[in-house]
Amino acid sequence: MAAALRAAPVPLALIAMTALAGVVLGRVYAGPLLPRLVAGAAIGSVLVSVAARRLPSWLVAPLSVLAMAGWTAWSMRQAAVLAGLPGSLADVTADAARNGIPRLLTAMIPIEPTPDTVLVPLVATWLAGLTGAEVALRGGRVLTGYLPPVLLYAGALYVVGPNAAPAIWPTVVFVAVAAVGLVASARPGADAGAVDAGPATGLRAAVRLRLAAGAAFGTVVVVGLVAAIGPTVVAQVDGRPVDPRRYVEPPQVETLDENPLVRISGWALHPEQELLRVRTDRPDGGAAASPDTDRATGSADDLPRGDGVRIRLAVLSDYDGVTWRVGATYRNAGRVLPTATPAPGSSVETVRQEITIGELSGRLLPAVATPREVSGARVAYDPSTGTLIRPEGLARGLRYTVTSDRERPDENLLAIANVPAGDSVARVLRVADGVPEPLRRLAAQLAEENGAPYARATAVEQFLAEHYRLVADAPSGHAYPNLAFFLVGPRDAGGQRGTSEQFAAAFAVLGRLTGLPTRVVVGFESTGDGPVRAGAAYAWPEVLFDGLGWVPFDPLPRPDEEPRPVEEDFRPVPDDPPPSEAPEPTVEPTVSPEPVAAADGPADGIRGAPTPVLVGGGVGVGLLLVGAGLLTLLAMRRALTRGRLERGDPGERIAGAWREVTDALRLAGQPVGPDLAATEVALRARRAGRPQDGVLLKDEARTRAADEVEELASLLNQVAFAPGTATPEQAARAAAVATAYVAALRATRSRWRRLLWSVHPGPLRRPR
Repeated sequence: MAAALRAAPVPLALIAMTALAGVVLGRVYAGPLLPRLVAGAAIGSVLVSVAARRLPSWLVAPLSVLAMAGWTAWSMRQAAVLAGLPGSLADVTADAARNGIPRLLTAMIPIEPTPDTVLVPLVATWLAGLTGAEVALRGGRVLTGYLPPVLLYAGALYVVGPNAAPAIWPTVVFVAVAAVGLVASARPGADAGAVDAGPATGLRAAVRLRLAAGAAFGTVVVVGLVAAIGPTVVAQVDGRPVDPRRYVEPPQVETLDENPLVRISGWALHPEQELLRVRTDRPDGGAAASPDTDRATGSADDLPRGDGVRIRLAVLSDYDGVTWRVGATYRNAGRVLPTATPAPGSSVETVRQEITIGELSGRLLPAVATPREVSGARVAYDPSTGTLIRPEGLARGLRYTVTSDRERPDENLLAIANVPAGDSVARVLRVADGVPEPLRRLAAQLAEENGAPYARATAVEQFLAEHYRLVADAPSGHAYPNLAFFLVGPRDAGGQRGTSEQFAAAFAVLGRLTGLPTRVVVGFESTGDGPVRAGAAYAWPEVLFDGLGWVPFDPLPRPDEEPRPVEEDFRPVPDDPPPSEAPEPTVEPTVSPEPVAAADGPADGIRGAPTPVLVGGGVGVGLLLVGAGLLTLLAMRRALTRGRLERGDPGERIAGAWREVTDALRLAGQPVGPDLAATEVALRARRAGRPQDGVLLKDEARTRAADEVEELASLLNQVAFAPGTATPEQAARAAAVATAYVAALRATRSRWRRLLWSVHPGPLRRPR
């Protein structure tokens, strides 16, 4: 019994040191499950080594691994049940083994203890306990046996990083337990007896001298190490730990999901397509708002178009003048998501929906804003936008339940609310270069008449709703040229009409031009339980107000209202501006002026010059000026072409090649509007490869050049929707295609038009 008590401190110290790693790591986990499972692994690993210490050493590791497998399987089961994950234990464990480390390092804090986030800590704890117990108990080297628990503890501190408060007390306990284990394992009585039993006094003196020398040397080494590394350690006490999550790429969305705004036009053309099916339950007994909700408030999350609920798919915050993008950072999340503090005075309604995915593709997961709990699917979450993705991608038949807190701000505070400014909201205030002048003047006109932020937002909303028509067959596009055509383009040519894509994008851009932080949201209108079809997909804008959060607006027109002409309230091309000051009135003379005598001859400067000489000189000077002008235009056109095709990054060179093609179409008398997509422009470019007499090109090279414009259109779409992915080889290919097509199209013109082609000033006048 006494021997057992003397041997107990070291195993107990190993168990405590190993279990403390779970205590440290548990500070970033939700609930107490992980520390308990880690403590069980620490106890089991050490006790297996203690029980098997009389067995051969080669038999201990297999027995311990079998025990680890049993404990791990039981722990996986407990974590899966707690998280409500579907699937068998084998499937869940296999998935956790494949994705344990990346999901642990990309999970949102606090981390939910799911199989994939507890597997790695459990296995690491068991192996550390097994190794430490074998070295300390079987090998008798206690200090060396402490190394695995120390490394495990340091790893736990590293994984936690700056996401929790400093682990001061666990570290103090860790050091104290290690010291107690070392003291208990010293056995000074046996060593003293061995020394006293020595036959010679000289031998005892030599042993004491050697012990003293070793102690002195150890003291010198310790003091030296403290002096050398002490200042560095002290300097790091107040430093911020490194977060290992920054070295792991979080879950990403697909290219199609990066800008789901472009999918609205396609969905509008197939309105009967069933994208998902919902069943809504309001646990607090709330009900949807009336369809008569005042559109001017913009704060109701229910649609003024019907008695429905907005299901959010994506939030687009970044705009570069060409496309809106999600730009979110998703982190793997458990069933319970982080909660946000509601705005003062706002009401919160709990909405619970069971959603079944139909033909909706991609990774974006639909949910009512703002989700608080998700079960039935593994998700990643972006707290800044409140949007969800399923990293594995959506699948037909996927069913999940999401509980959301739908917040409604106090409408009485909107009229006096301000909007934030500064670096924290620079992302949603940014206006890319190249804004068309009509957009700037329209935004200035709306802002001039409305000073308060909410008044400006309401003015933009009402202007769009009163002057433009909502149609389902409008082409997709929300770049600056598309928005300019939508806002001021002629009605008979397709302008002033669009889908919710153009309405929401125009509101967001005009809002930013007036100083409002805006973003675009893509989602669906759910009018009740049942299928949500493609015709219910639409986009709406939101504005950020101080203390109230993001408030949605609805710039869509009423179905029963005829839009007023834009020219009634806004002139895209102003008339000659009136003078800033009234001119002085013209005073009629009271006395007739004296007649002026006619000059007797020509002026002194040209007196005596013969008329033919004057005419010839004038013609010559005129020809010289015309020639100089043509040479100047030729040089400027060539410099423009070289700049487009040879300068800038690959994306800029591909865009420049596309401008060469569109300029060539204009020079050929077949301009393309800004509302057309790149593929539509490429189709027109192929048709333009015909001479004026209607005969098809017989030159095979020219025909091939016309066909290759579609390849250039594909490269342009890649630059637009996946910036930064174009290669120099693709840019060189785009330049070759554009050069060949321009030459082929120029060859179809008459001889006179071919002569004027290179000096036409049209491409120089158009915006670059």
